Amino acid sequence: MIDHGIACPAYRLHVVPAVLALATPSWQREVWLNQGEFEDLDHVVHVLFDDFCDADDPLPWLGKSLRTEGEVALMRQLGEAYSAVESVVGRDARDEDHLEAPAWADVVSVAARLAQMMVTNDLNAAALLAESRD
Repeated sequence: MIDHGIACPAYRLHVVPAVLALATPSWQREVWLNQGEFEDLDHVVHVLFDDFCDADDPLPWLGKSLRTEGEVALMRQLGEAYSAVESVVGRDARDEDHLEAPAWADVVSVAARLAQMMVTNDLNAAALLAESRD
């Protein structure tokens, strides 16, 4: 695995929590479905598709907000899984409709694998940085 580093660490600080949110059904139900909370599915989609990555075409984000080719591949799978749900429920569907779609489990599954990889890669990068300072 080649860690390409990240040129835009502030972007990564948005991408990782968005992926974690997609990987956590309890967060989705407790936060996204609560009108008084700060985050909803629309926010997460903007982070991953518009603002700090493009889950439909993540390769250009390698070295910017994505560290490895593995992250790129899983981000692409996440984009495909989300798009499959959206094609069934519709672009303007409520968060509840997304969460209740049978294919939503695929989104959660891919996001969980990607979240694990991203956090592991960040911890490995931090360890290498700490070692270089010793």
